[in-house]
Amino acid sequence: MATVSPPWNYTLHLPRDPRAPGIARGTLRLILAAHEVPELTPAAELLAAELLTNSHRHTTGRYALRVLSPEPGRVRVAVWDTDPRVPPGFSQDKGASPPDAEHGRGLHLVRACADEVGVSVLGHPGAPKGGKLLWADCGGGAQW
Repeated sequence: MATVSPPWNYTLHLPRDPRAPGIARGTLRLILAAHEVPELTPAAELLAAELLTNSHRHTTGRYALRVLSPEPGRVRVAVWDTDPRVPPGFSQDKGASPPDAEHGRGLHLVRACADEVGVSVLGHPGAPKGGKLLWADCGGGAQW
């Protein structure tokens, strides 16, 4: 029986380290198991993996994973990083990467698999505590 009902949230600040996205995904699995929503793990882990990898590959600063549950059976996976630029693959009007492209499909995958996505730009280059927060929701009825 769950002892904490939504809303709940966790933030994991990550160092600039190639192992950080894997550590964050493991932490996400533990959080979802502790809150007794293991059925959301496949979707949430995929969303987190893509968002974390994007931040690690395309930014030069720190990043963080945020996991929250605004209501029962729903989870928002968010990744903050220090770069305020929104990646092209996260905008609504950007087309898919060519089928033979080696990179560039991750954020399209996030948009396709999430129930809802969004972005908040938190500042401009060099602004303290700026950057952006990309988020994706799952658990609102998406079929896996």
